[in-house]
Amino acid sequence: MSGAQNIPHTTASATILVVDDEPSILKLCKTLLEGSGFTVLQAEGSSDALRICAEHKGPIDLLLTDLILPPPGFQIASSSNPFPHVHGLELAVRAATIRKGLHVILMSGNPDKDLASRGIKRGMLPFLGKPFEQERLLHLVQDVLAQPASLMDVSGQAKAANDEEWFG
Repeated sequence: MSGAQNIPHTTASATILVVDDEPSILKLCKTLLEGSGFTVLQAEGSSDALRICAEHKGPIDLLLTDLILPPPGFQIASSSNPFPHVHGLELAVRAATIRKGLHVILMSGNPDKDLASRGIKRGMLPFLGKPFEQERLLHLVQDVLAQPASLMDVSGQAKAANDEEWFG
């Protein structure tokens, strides 16, 4: 993999939490990222991702999440549930509250529709369109991890450095 040679060791040793309801996307991301030296944690939904954010003993440097996360099954809405099912942007906001300085990349297979339906404006967060090429994933991850760790504050106001570079 040529992308692995271009990623600095300090960036490549980062821990990435990948969240997607498609097992094939989880497997692909895990294979590509681990092949480039990253540590990868996986979650099939937002509930699992929030639980990992709260309970994982080591660092989590980056959240790579699908924007549209269907519920895993029947859930009763409850204000006492610390790990509710939420869409990708809400997951990012909640995860950034749990893990200060968390970097975030959103993914979607239908970016125009999915972003607009969630009220996300171009340039709010780094974004990866699906399907994606290996080099695009690795370079975006590297670029995001190289930025200051405060890309999202706890109010949910995300910031992107450059609209053209950050929005795939």
